[in-house]
Order: sequence, then structure tokens, then C-alpha cells
Amino acid sequence: MKNISWLGAPINNFSQKIKNGLLGHAYLVGVHKGYGGEELTLEIAKAALCKSPSEQGACGFCKACQLLDANTHPDLYLITADGNQIKVDQIRELCQKLTMTSQQGGRRVAVIYHSEQLNQASANALLKTLEEPGKDTLLLLQSDTPSRLMATIKSRCQQVHFEAPSMEEIKTWLSTESGSATDVTWCLPVMGGPLELALALESERYSQLLQFRKDWVQSLSSGHLCASLINVNEKQASDALKVLYLILRQKLIRQVDLDALLRVKVTEFGMKVMDTYHKLSVMPTVNYLALFNGFILEYNKLTR
Repeated sequence: MKNISWLGAPINNFSQKIKNGLLGHAYLVGVHKGYGGEELTLEIAKAALCKSPSEQGACGFCKACQLLDANTHPDLYLITADGNQIKVDQIRELCQKLTMTSQQGGRRVAVIYHSEQLNQASANALLKTLEEPGKDTLLLLQSDTPSRLMATIKSRCQQVHFEAPSMEEIKTWLSTESGSATDVTWCLPVMGGPLELALALESERYSQLLQFRKDWVQSLSSGHLCASLINVNEKQASDALKVLYLILRQKLIRQVDLDALLRVKVTEFGMKVMDTYHKLSVMPTVNYLALFNGFILEYNKLTR
């Protein structure tokens, strides 16, 4: 695991539950992957399987930890979406495996990443196991957006307590990770969290975001679509729409004397941009040039 400082406290809290014999059977880790949700879930799974966990989590030396490091622990089950959903057959197979005897003589731990991707059938198939998981069975449900989980799933899980890092802590961490003293957190909402932003800094994605910001400002001012916004693929279009939303949000924050009616119009326009972003994945083939030009025209009409 990367040295993600803000994950230390929840790992410590979970390890204390293990040491004090207070571990429940199902936990919801409602932490976005951009803040280390996947890493946190795996670390507490490792602590639960470790033969001698410390306050910092798994010891890293016992046989269980060696199996975990080699990705060969037979009592750890990892579930990820098949396509854009976690399907009922995946959950039925998992529940069947959890009825079997532990091969290492300890706990059996199931990790379901991005559990908001459970569909109705798979969520219902999981309910019985959440209610009656069997002895020494632990279920960990990680979710980027826990609000999208069925209430019946959430009510059967305890919450892993997590406090999001402060902006200063994020800036310090990013500076250490990237080696750059420049503040890059303006685009944090686009990335979903500091871990994804760190990855963007290692690739060309961050420079692409800067270009989108520059070109949207110029496009909104001139009424004509600028260079980097003319030829984009689906992935870039998602980033471009989120950058446009950030620009509109900044306009509302900085221009405190903005006419009240115009403020409402810009707010509604920003909501429309984000609604389009959320619908992109289910829209048929999209003409991004026409879409972006439409936004430029609409913005110019409402700000005249």
C-alpha cells in the first residue's frame, strides 16, 4: 500500500476491534477509490486474516500474510463488477464458497469492491448471507457512492469510520507523491480524489485538464469552441464536462456581485452540464462537437 496517511486511523480502529474480539460480520467501507477506499478495504481484510495483527494492521510476516502478499490466500474472496454490474451469479457463487470450511483454520473474508454496482438480483442474493454469514465469516463492502446502495444492504452492515483528509493534508501528500510544489488541487473534484489525481500527474491527463480549463474559458468568452474541445474521445469528454462545471462553479464563487437571476441561470446551467456527464455512459453514440457547441451557445444566450 502507498503511504496514504489518512488511512492509518481507520486501519488502527479496525485492528483494535479484532484484538478486542469486537469484530462484527459485515462492514460498509463507504470511501471513494480516489481517497484510497480499495486500499483501505484490502488492508482491513488482511488484518482480519492475519494471525497476529498489530495496531497498524496485518503483521506482514505470518503464513497468512505471506499468502496474502502472494495473492494466494484461499480464504480471501475478491468480487469486482462483471462489466458495469456485479451479477447475481457472482454473488451466488460467493455465498456458496462462504458456507465451506476455512482452509487456513481462521476467518473467511469476502471483499466486494464498488458494491453500489450490485444489481437488484445480486443485492437480494446477498441479503441472507449478510443476515446469517456463518461462524468466522467477514464481509467487507467497499463503495464509492454508498448512497446508491439498497437500504436493506446498508442496514445490515456496520460502518467503517473514516475522516476525509483536510485540503492541507492532501496538498502535502500530493507534493510528496509527485515531487511538485505546484498546487494542483483545483481539479480534485474532476478526479474523485487525491489518488486518482496523483495518477493523472504521472500521465498526460493532468496537462489535458489544464488545456481544457484554458480552452473552456476562451470558448465561453468568444462564443466559439477552441482547439482541445473539438476532437475528444469518450473518456476526455467526461473530463471536459467536469472541468466546464468547475469553471461555472468558480464563476459563482468569485463573482459575488453577480445578478441574482443570472446566478440562478448559471447554477441551473451547471446542473445541466453535470446531468449530461452522468448520462454519458448510457447515451448512444454522442457527437461531442455538437454537444459542446450547444453548451457554448446556451451559455452565451443566458449571459447576454
